[in-house]
Amino acid sequence: MLNKYQLVIHDEKGRIDKVLANAIPSLSRSRIQELLHDQNILVNQKIVKSAYKVQKNDLITVIVPKLKPLALVPEDIPLDIVYEDQDVIVVNKPQGMVVHPAAGHPDHTLVNALLFHTKNLAKSPEGFRPGIVHRIDKDTSGLLMVAKNTLARESLEEQLATKTNKRLYLAIVHGNFSEKQGTIEAPIGRDHYNRKKMAVVANGKEAITHFTVLEQFQNYSLLRCQLETGRTHQIRVHLAYIGHPVAGDPLYGPHHTLKGNGQFLHAQVLGFRQPTTGKWLEFAVKPPRIFLQRLTELREKSD
Repeated sequence: MLNKYQLVIHDEKGRIDKVLANAIPSLSRSRIQELLHDQNILVNQKIVKSAYKVQKNDLITVIVPKLKPLALVPEDIPLDIVYEDQDVIVVNKPQGMVVHPAAGHPDHTLVNALLFHTKNLAKSPEGFRPGIVHRIDKDTSGLLMVAKNTLARESLEEQLATKTNKRLYLAIVHGNFSEKQGTIEAPIGRDHYNRKKMAVVANGKEAITHFTVLEQFQNYSLLRCQLETGRTHQIRVHLAYIGHPVAGDPLYGPHHTLKGNGQFLHAQVLGFRQPTTGKWLEFAVKPPRIFLQRLTELREKSD
């Protein structure tokens, strides 16, 4: 089974992947590039490459095969479990691990590891992210809460929605600050020019990030960030927006930055009420070794 689109371009010019991403909002730019690679996109009945520049009156045919459903397979991947009871699991996710399967990451995710660890994970509406109530990016390390049953999932999601849980992050960022703390309140939505990125946009969703400056070094600072909302890439987008991108961020930061395994962003503290008892639970974990190494180097350079 497949979907087929046919369209004639009258005005817009540019790379075919960008033109089609604007013309067919249901297809991401990365998906369009996959279709080009698989020769499922024709221009005037001819196969083209992703660098093709669309011309006026081009007839473009897009054939979209139905994606195979993601298979959730348990995998014996070590987990750093900080806490577990009958309702929840708190896990310290390492850098480099994707939280749940998706088209570009069908396996080796946190969900695959959790399925091997336990058969008790709350079902998710989407089906491919059992137990997951919130996410952190692949190259962000730190604490996540996981629901083991429906009651727990509903409770944790409600705490996220009403902002009654606690999430504190550590971030090494570019530049220095004159103020010791601040709040960034700027709406976040999909970047109009790059669908892989988020951005501060006028019609975006409400996003609020509080930050405190913990230390300052030569050209870098260590921040503690507290999320009031939970938008995709929120801390990374907000800090880049105020001119202090997270060090090592390949998407929102400069090329000349600290060397590491991605952005220097760590979910350090997580607090929430236990879904059954209502008892407040709070956990904290140290950043990964590479984060601590770079902090030590920055302190030594600043002495």
